[in-house]
Amino acid sequence: MSKQESVSSVQMSMLFLFFLTGASIVIIPAPLTNIAGNGAWISLLIAFAMGILLLAGILYLYRQFPGQSLIECSRLMLGNTLTTLLLIPFTAVMFWNVAGIVIEIVTFFKSTMLKETPTYAISTLFFVTIALTALAGIEVMARMASVLLALMFGFIVVIWLLVGNLYHPEYLLPVMPDGIGPILNAAYIAYGFPYSELVVFAMILPYIRKKDTPKVGKHLYLAIIVNAMTLLASIIFSIMVLGPLSGDLKYSLYQLARLIFIQEIIERIESIIGISLIVGFYFKAAILLFILMRVLAQMLRLENERLLVLPVAFVCLLLSLTTYTKEAALEEIVNITWPLINNIAYVFPLLLIIVISLIRRSRKQDKD
Repeated sequence: MSKQESVSSVQMSMLFLFFLTGASIVIIPAPLTNIAGNGAWISLLIAFAMGILLLAGILYLYRQFPGQSLIECSRLMLGNTLTTLLLIPFTAVMFWNVAGIVIEIVTFFKSTMLKETPTYAISTLFFVTIALTALAGIEVMARMASVLLALMFGFIVVIWLLVGNLYHPEYLLPVMPDGIGPILNAAYIAYGFPYSELVVFAMILPYIRKKDTPKVGKHLYLAIIVNAMTLLASIIFSIMVLGPLSGDLKYSLYQLARLIFIQEIIERIESIIGISLIVGFYFKAAILLFILMRVLAQMLRLENERLLVLPVAFVCLLLSLTTYTKEAALEEIVNITWPLINNIAYVFPLLLIIVISLIRRSRKQDKD
């Protein structure tokens, strides 16, 4: 993964779309509808608006400091000492973030398809796979993304179409039976996952080719809009099919696939759908591992980040096997603690760098 590697703005936007949608398409609909009921789609729109603001902040730094990652921008604006202090929670949370995605993969597998398979076997298999993917480099990952995105979104659309005869639009009413409180609570969850996590993507934006720089903003905004529309459709369709049960059944999209039955010709296809959804988990974990390697390499000022792949993957594997092994504890931290942790570790450094940059820019303009 040398510095000569580069991708187009379209390829980066596909990685960004995978990063936002990969795991959230499976995880997000159920907790949002469980808390906000029929108003879950409003919660998602609120979280999406917050994500747009964070993306605007990232793109501001990208334009102000071309070719610089988030850590390099921080060193320019805040100095080495403060940057190091900010990197400690940033890096620690990224370790848990990678482990957390694999924990979700294992939880999904154990509750749907591989109920008798040991946890360590599934976790080890996935970490070997994502480590090899990250080791291949961002150019290979970008080429993979185009194929895997088509696979994942293709199956998602197939699910929406095949359960069309089960839609009950009347289930969407009333929209806010319990007021605005539950909707804001659900928006807090959706903001924490996946939108507050997009800050880490600022680490790999310098890989975009210089000639594509003017198009970056347009393509990344398009990616986050596609993500929001996909999640929005999944939430609305889940409510129209499952009604009040949509918040009680985990993995709503998988549950919809189980209901597909067409003239005894097409039925019991949830395993195929499940595998396609796993692709999203896997690729998001691979992107996160790649970004984590970039963070550690720049923090430690290493030139060859390949050396970090296997040790980092092994540490994340241990975390996935020993951290939050109880599903209830995992749900609590994702729904309550995770957004707060992301704000402290990811969003706060971004906002601090932006504020200092704006202050310095204003002072420079005053002097001129």
